[in-house]
Amino acid sequence: MKIIVCMKQVPAGTKVDIDPETGAMKRLSSDTRTNPYDLFALECALQLKEKLGGTVTALTMGPAQAESMMRDAYTMGADDAVILSDRKFAGADVLSTSYTLSQGVQLLGGADLIICGKQTTDGDTAQVGPALAEHLHIPHAAWVTEIMEADEKCVCVKQKLASVTQESRIPYPCLITVDKDICVPRLPSYLLKKKTARKEVRMVGYSDLPDQDMSRYGLIGSPTTVERMFAPPEEKRQVYLEGNTAEKTERLFAVLTERKII
Repeated sequence: MKIIVCMKQVPAGTKVDIDPETGAMKRLSSDTRTNPYDLFALECALQLKEKLGGTVTALTMGPAQAESMMRDAYTMGADDAVILSDRKFAGADVLSTSYTLSQGVQLLGGADLIICGKQTTDGDTAQVGPALAEHLHIPHAAWVTEIMEADEKCVCVKQKLASVTQESRIPYPCLITVDKDICVPRLPSYLLKKKTARKEVRMVGYSDLPDQDMSRYGLIGSPTTVERMFAPPEEKRQVYLEGNTAEKTERLFAVLTERKII
């Protein structure tokens, strides 16, 4: 079985640098980590590989610094890693991002199963996975909470949707997006880290992709844009209450009433 896992680097904390002129996030200057949902996706892929055989390829779109994330994927057991990196991809929205990823999948010769995290912690749209499946014209199941069964022909999953829980059996090739806690991601292996230290992380640019229509990529290919992005101002106000229990209770009630909390 050939499995592709889509991954993304996201800001590691709540503090990010925002360009005051463009309103865009300065990804190169922010501390980053692997999107947590993608770790569940990678673990699901590795478990299926152990059960059915095959390969697991990690795929991402982002700057060259994403190599550190891909090397982490190697230490967990991924067989290959590919980064779609080009200035032409910058400013992409969901539609443009998913199309670029679809071109990356086609460049890799397709896959039996594509696994994505349910969403990313920076965008939270939960739309890239389904949009990727639509670009590839393959069936998909979103918000998967359990992979119930998988064989050489299809995968059976449980989905927890907004108002119902359903079971779906999907033939390959297909795509699923997995929710958190579907499994427990394994810890990186020190032996794999040593073994893969010199292993190539393949860098792919715009000129390598099958479709050379620039109107489908990056900011040019994005019908939606973020009007403004900003970090909320930090505000810490502490109130110290003194006196006996009755006095503290009365003071606390006054503070909560003043701030219209109660």
